[in-house]
Order: sequence, then C-alpha cells, then structure tokens
Amino acid sequence: MSANQHVVSGRWHHFEGERLQCDLCPRHCQLKDGQRAFCFVRQRQGDEIVLTSYGLATGFCVDPIEKKPLNHFYPGSSVLSFGTAGCNLGCRFCQNWDISKARDVERLSERATPLQVAEAAERAGCQSVAFTYNDPVIFAEYAIDTAEACHELGLKSVAVSAGYITEQAREPFFAVMDAANIDLKAFTERFYHKLCFAELGPVLDTLRYIKHETDCWLEVTTLLIPGENDSEAEVEQLAGWMHENLGPDVPLHFSAFHPDYKLTGPQRTPTETCLRARRQAKAIGLNHVYCGNIHHPESQSTYCPGCSALLIERDWYALGEYAVQSGPAGSGTCAHCGAPVPGRFSEAAGSWGRRRLPIRIA
Repeated sequence: MSANQHVVSGRWHHFEGERLQCDLCPRHCQLKDGQRAFCFVRQRQGDEIVLTSYGLATGFCVDPIEKKPLNHFYPGSSVLSFGTAGCNLGCRFCQNWDISKARDVERLSERATPLQVAEAAERAGCQSVAFTYNDPVIFAEYAIDTAEACHELGLKSVAVSAGYITEQAREPFFAVMDAANIDLKAFTERFYHKLCFAELGPVLDTLRYIKHETDCWLEVTTLLIPGENDSEAEVEQLAGWMHENLGPDVPLHFSAFHPDYKLTGPQRTPTETCLRARRQAKAIGLNHVYCGNIHHPESQSTYCPGCSALLIERDWYALGEYAVQSGPAGSGTCAHCGAPVPGRFSEAAGSWGRRRLPIRIA
C-alpha cells in the first residue's frame, strides 16, 4: 500500500439480507452500498466495508505517558500520540469533540503509514505510541498494523479507548496492545443511553477480557460529571464492580469534568468530589486510585500497597521521588519493603516531564 492510499478493506462484517453489517462494534451498523456507519470513517463499498481513514491522522504529539492517563506503565516516559477522525460513541460531553466528531477527514488529516509512525516515535526517543484523541476501535486495522510496526522496532503500543468493541474484534485488537486505558463513562445504563448513545454491558465485557485474557496492562478512567455519575452510590457500585471483577490492583482514575461540546449545564467538578470518590474507592479495597484534571499531588502520586510509602511522586505530569525497583518483564517492587507494585516499570523513571511537543511525520 502506498503512503497516499487511505482506504482499506475492513476485517469484520457480514451480510444480513441485502445490507452489510459491520461487526467491529456493538452498534452493528447495517449499511446499503455507499452508506457510512455511525462512526463515519467506515463505509460500505460494494460487498465490503472499508476503513476510509487508514493512514490519516489528526496530528502527532509527544506527550508524557501519564497524560493518557497511565501511571503504572513506564512512568515518566514519552509517548507519541495520535488519532484520526470520527467515533463510535456519541458522548454529549466529549472533551475532544473537534476530532471525534470531525467528518472532513481529508481536511483534518496528515498522512502516515504504520512504519512512518513507528520510525517517527523511535526518532523522537519515545518508548511507546498511543492511539488516542478519538477512539482507536474505529480505526482498528490502522492501529493494529501500527502496533505491529512499533513492536518490530522495540516500541510499545497503547490504546486509549472507551472499550466499545465486539467479541470477535476484541481479540486481535488487544493482542497487539501493551497497555490500555479504558474510559468507563459511568456505571448505569441510563447514563450510557442518555449521554453516550451506547450501552454499558459491552464495556464491562471488554474490561474483564483485557484483565483476564490478555497480557495488556490495564488502567481505567471515569470522568465525574456533577449530577450525572458522581453520586456516592454510583461511585461505590463502580469501585465495587472493579474490585470484584478486575481485582484490587487495576488503577482507577477519577477525572474532573469541565463543560464542553453539548453538555454545558453542569459546572466543573469540585475538587472535593474527586477526592471523596477516591476515598470511597480506596475504602472498598482498590489499591491505586488517582484524581485527574485537578491540582492535588497527593492524589496523583503512587503509594506502596504494602507499607504505604511514597513510591512515585507526581505534580501534574512531573515526577519527583521514585522508589520502584524493576524486575522481570517490567514488574515492580517497593524499594522500601519489597512488596509487589503492579504495572510495567524501568530501572529508573523517565524524565520527559510535562512537555507537549507537536511533530510532523511525513
């Protein structure tokens, strides 16, 4: 495939009568010839569904890995981040709506093959490449090929996703991902129906699958929206489900909401709401609970689940004290008491800090 080609055959579809059904995500869009799916970037062309955004991106930027957010995946390292256009959810509060709701792919995008992305990350000194900004599920073929190109160069791959993917597509997608942050929007079907035009069940299935069926490192993020998903009861249900189904060591990030896109009624999430949710989740038994989009170093830092010592000090995305010793396959232990620390760690913390560096690929 040439660097200029950006339409490739999709891998997941079948006929339902005269319509062709996309089997990539639980929407199961059934398309007539020429019709586009909900995500906009997948389109029926004859007897196949094609991905029209292959090799196109809405810009590339080198970020701190903590911005994804991933706090237990090679802390302090840099990651080359990019996305495409479109999304398979319809979140009214989307924080990246200018990308995820974009339909003029050609106008927004610059071109890059999977190999060009991997080589650019290597030149920039990045340890990994992240598929983010919009959901990589909808450009799965491009993400999978890019992840494989990264692995050939010794780089890691990261998916930042809402986890809205079918069982048949889930396996090949997460098989090539080294880490994932899954956005668990809320813990009620009402919220998913009303504000995301989606369903909660498939997301929970994805979380269980990643944790128990793959080697992909998993962290979870929930954006707390006042009056919508921030009640004590819902936080308790969410954290309780995670503890029971994913165990105590999967990190959970509570992120503060700011009014955006079509949800401008609720006010910005108070700091105390995030801290209260963190206390609740820790009381239930989750060992690593963080707060994002607020300035509160204590809730952004990592502590030993054994002796409670400070392991990784964070102030926004800048790291201070680092007391994690790395072991086989990136495992970690507390430098104070030797207790296991879940995640993937290097001998020393990275030094990328808070920088955000836009770069050009092609």
